Amino acid sequence: MATYVLLHGAYQGAWIWQRVTPHLRAAGHTVFTPTLDGCAERRHALRPGIDTESQADEVSKMLFFEDLRDIVLVGTSCGGMVAARVAETTRERIGRIVLADALALFDGETISDHVKRSGAVTDALSTGPTREDAANRMFVSLDGSTKEWALARYTPHPVAAMTAPVKLDHFWQQDWKASVIWCKRSVNPPVAHQKRAAETMQARWYELDTGHYPMLTEPRSLAGLLMAE
Repeated sequence: MATYVLLHGAYQGAWIWQRVTPHLRAAGHTVFTPTLDGCAERRHALRPGIDTESQADEVSKMLFFEDLRDIVLVGTSCGGMVAARVAETTRERIGRIVLADALALFDGETISDHVKRSGAVTDALSTGPTREDAANRMFVSLDGSTKEWALARYTPHPVAAMTAPVKLDHFWQQDWKASVIWCKRSVNPPVAHQKRAAETMQARWYELDTGHYPMLTEPRSLAGLLMAE
């Protein structure tokens, strides 16, 4: 049985994985779904200095204190950036990496190099879409009740984690057992961006005929791909 660590994306928290974790646990796996610093129920701790690297450092410390090894590390959306940094800094604890419709930036790149966001409301600490933009663009692929559930829970994301260049000194030069899952109805991250990651990592390529939130729209199918070797 495997140990899964699932990292959420922007404007989310551990709540985004609620429909996936039962399938993994029913198969006998252990699952951790940490909420990243400054996000969701941890938004009260929002402060200057939270970025991709600090979020990854916290997850890496969790792996140490829980003594987790040979894990399946999953990142979705900008959680892919955090996953890459976690993997780079805790190489000895990583068994496999899965990027699920995820951003996979090279060292020094920013999200804006690959994704053009619209409708964001930004202040000194956080950034995020308006409720209208979230409903009509970000969560457009969700059914009505799921959309309302997600809209009640989405929160702005720490701004530096969305705007600062990532720091990955060695990740893309290392060998990984990896998979990339592309959601065919998702506009961002672009398919070319995800194919670049798959080709660079020599990862297995999977496709889901759904939007950017497969954990909400196709949880059983996504769980199956996470468990695929």
